[in-house]
Amino acid sequence: MDTLIIPLAALLASLLTLFSGFGLGTLLMPVVAIFFPLEVAIGITAMVHFANNLFKLALLGRKANLGVVARFGIPAVAAALLGAVLLGWLAGLSPLHEYPIMGSMAQVTPVKLIIGCLILVFVVLEFLPGFKQLRFGQELLPLGGLVSGFFGGLSGHQGAFRSMFLLKSGLDKEAFIATGVVLAVLVDMTRLLVYGWESSSLTANNIDWMLVGITTLAAFTGAFVGKRLMKKMTIHSIQMAVSALLVVVALGLMAGVL
Repeated sequence: MDTLIIPLAALLASLLTLFSGFGLGTLLMPVVAIFFPLEVAIGITAMVHFANNLFKLALLGRKANLGVVARFGIPAVAAALLGAVLLGWLAGLSPLHEYPIMGSMAQVTPVKLIIGCLILVFVVLEFLPGFKQLRFGQELLPLGGLVSGFFGGLSGHQGAFRSMFLLKSGLDKEAFIATGVVLAVLVDMTRLLVYGWESSSLTANNIDWMLVGITTLAAFTGAFVGKRLMKKMTIHSIQMAVSALLVVVALGLMAGVL
């Protein structure tokens, strides 16, 4: 079932990200977490996210503003390293609570509780007009790198904060998109290295590499189909449905059911 459902989720998530307001990782990771331990799910999602960003980097990378990449990217890489290390530490902690449910034992672990809370926070932020209107000057680019990189390393949630700080950095449309792609690749590279180093005995043995490849191709397909069918249209009802699903998944993680 995971070989069917996860690639399908990647295809739909990649398509939905064109107008839903959420990133590929935000939508895909909770689905992967249904079939794999949370730290493994984050690692698999990071690989798909990384490959998708490399594809965009090949298309747009030359338009990136290297000055902004340096000022934002260096702190982002350092913070992503910290966030990924923190994830590894949290994954090794003992469950906070266990209880029986439907013939099995549900475990409320620190990492599930934190990631579930983060998903809820980011769902709420996506619908707050005040958050979307926040803008910061170029002098705060290093701070933006720290915030975006840390959450990128911890849970993969980096796009909202990155955009918030880049929007007022004086970049034109093409440079804004390309610079964001370069920064996303830098953070993804950092967290993948940490995930692999810390979890080589756990994650690598639990990852279905064929599944990662199929899921990546599905994400490419979703982006291609989405651009042709929907371009930049926004569908509020889809946003609400996606948000509702994410809330359910977040509460399931926090309760130890997923």
